[in-house]
Amino acid sequence: MQQKYQGYSELIDALKSTCKVLNLNRNSQLHQDVNSICNYLVNPNFQIAVFGPFNHGKSTLLNAMLGNRTLPIDLIPTTGAAITVKYGTTVRSRIMLVDGTEIYRSGTEVLQQFAVLDGNRQMRKDVASVEVFCPHPFLETGIEFVDLPGTNDREAQDNLVKDRLFGTDLVIQLLDARKLMTLGERENLRDWLLHRNIKTVIFVVNFLNLLEPEEQKQVHNRLLFVAESFRADLPPGFSNLYRVDALPALRARLKGDVALANSSGLVAFETALQNLVGILQQNSGNVRLPRLQTISSQLQTLLVDKINKSDQEIKIFDDKEKSKLEIKQKAQNLIYQGFKTSIDELESWLSLPNLITKYQGDIAVAFAENNLQSWQIGTLKKDLTELQNAVIKWLYQAYDFFKSERPEDLKIPFPNPPQLTLPVKPNTINSNDLTDPGSVAVGGGIGWLLGGPVGAAVVGSISYVLSKNLQKQDEKSVKESYHQQVAKICIDAAENYLSSFSSQGLSILAAYQRKAEKIIYFTASQEPMEITQQREYLQRLQNQFNQLLAELTKANINSKYQPYQYQPKPANPQIPKQQVYTYTPPKQNTPRNPPPKVETPRQQVNTPPPNPAELEAKFQAWEMEQEIAEIKANMKSSGSSQKAQTPPKTPPKTPAQKDKIADAYRVLGLQPTAAFTEVKKAYKTLVKKWHPDLFVNQPQMQKQVQEKMRLVNEAYNILNDHHHQ
Repeated sequence: MQQKYQGYSELIDALKSTCKVLNLNRNSQLHQDVNSICNYLVNPNFQIAVFGPFNHGKSTLLNAMLGNRTLPIDLIPTTGAAITVKYGTTVRSRIMLVDGTEIYRSGTEVLQQFAVLDGNRQMRKDVASVEVFCPHPFLETGIEFVDLPGTNDREAQDNLVKDRLFGTDLVIQLLDARKLMTLGERENLRDWLLHRNIKTVIFVVNFLNLLEPEEQKQVHNRLLFVAESFRADLPPGFSNLYRVDALPALRARLKGDVALANSSGLVAFETALQNLVGILQQNSGNVRLPRLQTISSQLQTLLVDKINKSDQEIKIFDDKEKSKLEIKQKAQNLIYQGFKTSIDELESWLSLPNLITKYQGDIAVAFAENNLQSWQIGTLKKDLTELQNAVIKWLYQAYDFFKSERPEDLKIPFPNPPQLTLPVKPNTINSNDLTDPGSVAVGGGIGWLLGGPVGAAVVGSISYVLSKNLQKQDEKSVKESYHQQVAKICIDAAENYLSSFSSQGLSILAAYQRKAEKIIYFTASQEPMEITQQREYLQRLQNQFNQLLAELTKANINSKYQPYQYQPKPANPQIPKQQVYTYTPPKQNTPRNPPPKVETPRQQVNTPPPNPAELEAKFQAWEMEQEIAEIKANMKSSGSSQKAQTPPKTPPKTPAQKDKIADAYRVLGLQPTAAFTEVKKAYKTLVKKWHPDLFVNQPQMQKQVQEKMRLVNEAYNILNDHHHQ
């Protein structure tokens, strides 16, 4: 029969490894049941356990069935260990101790030392197992009897009995006719047997001979009702209630009294038992598999609970990470738009045609007045710094978000001042006049053009030559004054200066942009070690579940579960090729969502007012900064507690505050019920209309425009605070 159960070896391995994966406590009932069912599955013999409270005659019944006084019996509860009775050619005993010591003895006298309760009615803690071998023909058919300690005496004995019951094929529940079935016996039958799918149970009533005939009849009828209410899962045609007077039956066997053995009920019980066991042995799977299903169902439930809990914790983490990534990607896109816009603006400003249009005349005058350095600091450097800072701030903005490597500042230097060579003076110019031009260039300018008629004439000639575009004409076709010749030299020097500045600046800008993209490349953060370990543990749980389910399927054990499909770790969202970059702005106490600062720019010679496209770009940058600020707030709130919090109550507004709010709506041309999106839209429209940059050529309007913008800005700030309280 050993061959029949070899198919369970992989299932046993799956059960034991499941306990390990679940980290089951070795002393837990489930762990004990798993050990019992594993030992049960590999046992080729058919085990019959005699079960009942102490002093019900369990050992006496077994001795009567075996035909001799094999097991220790006494008037007090004596069986202190589960004694397994197996077939052997001679009567002998084997004791296995916890430390691995094996004790072999002939006969059963050694049981008095190792298998009975001590004077304090305690089991020996050093005994692992007790076996008795007996030459009985019934045992030779592959049957084993298990004499269990009595229940309802000691907790340790109850635990031992409960564990051993799970590994037996048939349970004989011994009842005392004098007590019928007590509440404790009913609870044990329900909790220890039926709820664990141990349904092959038959009842044997003892001590019925001690009652009067009329009482015997009444007790038997009542026991029939009790047994029927706990109907065992037995083959059809077999009763689950038998009468055996254990002590008279033992005496009859010891004396060889056949008539007494018949009258004690022993012969009828043995005959029924042998027939029943013969049928159950042929269908052992029907006995063992339901119990295996009970254990596997408990293990599967624990696995599923742990899988769901672990999966939920990982899902919460993944959802948070996904939310953070989405926020970062949204910020990245916004920052990149601002960065690209600022780069384009600076690149456009550095283009030679634009530089010549905007600055050639001023630089030529600065050369003529020997004032290049002062003009660079006051005009060109100021304009360049503003554009450079506009680029850098987006990089620091990204740094504030992504905590990557801090970016370097963008620095575009100015070219060295040119050395100018002047033409020969005409004879008509008085050489003694200190204001007349000399023949030697001084440093980066023309030192002799500091003032006076000649200096003014050259400066005027610069404006004249530029306005008439004379420097582009054929020199031979133009009769130029000496002053115009000097002006052309200054103008050409200015163009060369700007050409060098443009070429060098664009090259530095391109290199800076490439370096910025490499440094600020947005990557997902490293997953915490505990989450990685939890993913691995979840995978182990799922793999173990699938392995157990597969082995149960091989054993034809049904399950309500389906195997888990492998769920790979969610990949990080694809990051766009163009990444966005970092900016750590200096901390300032600024109002929430401040409007763009509106200032009247320094008036310059030949500086045209900004066109609508430039003004629109400024507003787009401002709106992106506002949205980025909101994203930052969302990032901080995402890491806080998920519990809903009651927002603080806003104190009621005073009449003066209400009047200010009403006036603010009126200034922006809105109704008091307007949403904040309408406020922003109205503000944007009004600033585009009244921006001071649009009126640089209308000095008479400057004061009126500035007052208008003051009111618009003030109204926006009031409504911004009102809507965000």
